[in-house]
Amino acid sequence: MTAAGSRIVAMGHYQPSRVVTNNDLASTIDTNDEWIRDRVGIAERRIAGAETVADMATYAAEKALANSGLTAADIDLVTVATCTSIDRCPNVATRVAARLGIAAPAAFDLNTACSGFSYAVGTADHAIRAGAAHNALVIGAEKLSDVTDWTDRKTAVLFGDAAGAAVISAVADGEEAGIGPVLWGSAPDKGDVLKIEGWQPYIEQDGQVVFRWATTALAPFARQTCEKAGIDVSELAAFVPHQANARIIDGIVKRLGLGPNVVVPKDLVMSGNTSAASIPLALSKLVERREVPSGAPVLLFGFGGGLTYAGQVVRCP
Repeated sequence: MTAAGSRIVAMGHYQPSRVVTNNDLASTIDTNDEWIRDRVGIAERRIAGAETVADMATYAAEKALANSGLTAADIDLVTVATCTSIDRCPNVATRVAARLGIAAPAAFDLNTACSGFSYAVGTADHAIRAGAAHNALVIGAEKLSDVTDWTDRKTAVLFGDAAGAAVISAVADGEEAGIGPVLWGSAPDKGDVLKIEGWQPYIEQDGQVVFRWATTALAPFARQTCEKAGIDVSELAAFVPHQANARIIDGIVKRLGLGPNVVVPKDLVMSGNTSAASIPLALSKLVERREVPSGAPVLLFGFGGGLTYAGQVVRCP
């Protein structure tokens, strides 16, 4: 049975307990706190130990499910956005489903790197609209510490580990959809400027190319996302972009002309860049702190390796 649309019912997130500060990194590589804060805006990040991508995904999903009021028996789709799972098969989604006792869901992983959560939200929304699912668990989870060269100061200062999750459900008859149309795409001609390749990979990034692309190309796409949802940028209550770099966020905000009343989280300050986990992590914290009214329009916009991008306007749970 098809549905008129879907909405985010609840959020959940998880971060490892170990904190690595800029001063910690400065004791092992040629960098310092002032340089890192000035260049990317990060003060500290959380780093997992024995925890796997599947572990963190499960913890975040468990919280989202508990917050939703649904049970494992209600979930019929599980999707995990990740680019850092070391184990290729079984996928992370089936591992999460097994641990939470979700019986026979559609279960798949999705890899578009840092834009992965918005891609996964769009895919789940499409599945619900088509009648292929009714309640979905959508998770972004990354253990970037596994693929970070901790001797390379260009990348070691950037990344952290985390997971964020959303429960997405079909709207009732006559109810307005809470997830707007997805706008997604890529710039594959620039795909080699951010990569994790090989059997024992490390993240490699041409930061200047990524920065120029993100600060010039993305604002028009974010504006188009709002247009597809039928709202003006001025109507947004919050803008939750991928938490890559504070200067990139500031650049997009400026180009969009967002006013001071629009909530724009900078979770990267305390969490670092957590790739596909960054948007659900930041959104979950906003919801938990009640910084955005329930039902208010929020623009989610992810971008990263590929170079891929995706966004949608959602109603805050």
